[in-house]
Amino acid sequence: MHRGPVAEIDLAALQHNLQIMRSMAGKRDVIGVVKADAYGHGSVEVARRLVAAGAAGLAVAYTDEAKLLREGGITVPILVFVDQENPDDYFRYDLVPVLRDRRTVQVFSDEARKRGMRTPVHMKIDTGMGRIGFRPEQTVEAALEIAGMEGLRLEGLMSHFSEADLGDGTYARQQLRIFSDLRDAIQLRTGLRLRCHIANSAAVLSLPDALFDAVRPGIALYGCSPFVESFGLRPVLSLRSEVLAVRNLPAATAVSYGRTFVTKRDSRIAVIPVGYADGYNRLFSNNAEMLLKGCRVPVVGRVCMDMTMLDVTDVPNVSEGDEVMILGRQGEELITAAELAGRINTIPYEILTSLGTPARKAYFN
Repeated sequence: MHRGPVAEIDLAALQHNLQIMRSMAGKRDVIGVVKADAYGHGSVEVARRLVAAGAAGLAVAYTDEAKLLREGGITVPILVFVDQENPDDYFRYDLVPVLRDRRTVQVFSDEARKRGMRTPVHMKIDTGMGRIGFRPEQTVEAALEIAGMEGLRLEGLMSHFSEADLGDGTYARQQLRIFSDLRDAIQLRTGLRLRCHIANSAAVLSLPDALFDAVRPGIALYGCSPFVESFGLRPVLSLRSEVLAVRNLPAATAVSYGRTFVTKRDSRIAVIPVGYADGYNRLFSNNAEMLLKGCRVPVVGRVCMDMTMLDVTDVPNVSEGDEVMILGRQGEELITAAELAGRINTIPYEILTSLGTPARKAYFN
């Protein structure tokens, strides 16, 4: 038996979601965000389909992620958001760095000059995320410096919304004004026509003024809307396992660690070979459902490292080897990443990356 569940990746749904993003973006380029193993969906296969379906570029957090894509045959531009410790990788794999401070500016300028090259770079502006990037008051002068440095070709400006997915768009619009004003000032002072992008999935769907020259959707590509409205997005990942064992237990029998669940009747308990080591959060203990024979069945007792128990007393004819759907559709029932996220007070991003990344992948069209 292989460890853990199988993640089934619907590449046709991925392409469908990309087309929605492209439609919303108009003629602007779509840069598909495939960091964190494409949000747990498998970065190389996802990137291949996105590029084949019209994505103009891709974005990752670290150079190791970008190297996997290049080794997988991906040739479109790849932005790297965070990792700038080894600039050699950028030149070896033809990657585009996102410069976030003067130290990284100098590092890439020096490396490019040594190679006799002029490398394209994008500049990160912190318009209100408070994470990384040039502060607004530093940005114009820093951009002028970058534009004049040997080895560098200032190609783009970018920023990131902190709450474009909220009903109250006041802060997002404030970030948008800051970014727009800085873009105008930089282009005026440098005479450059820069490729500017700030729109994440939520902004693509709700802030048309934020689209600029390119957009960077992430979670929407994988079928999760940041809003109550689905916008026609289709889930890309389903996660399935199977029944490992079925136990007939009498009433008043404790199940799993800590005796947090005790049977109130003669019960049938199915054991599933999935646990928190596979990304199935321990907070789902007595607090989630899975699908078995088209029925919702409750998780009972504490989720273990390698196993989770289900109460299948009301489902007839359950036996070892029966398919169990952890995330996705079975019959008329559907369990979404948003549902699981709501049960443990988190977000679908965490559900997808936690469950998808360690799972074995099966791709289909």
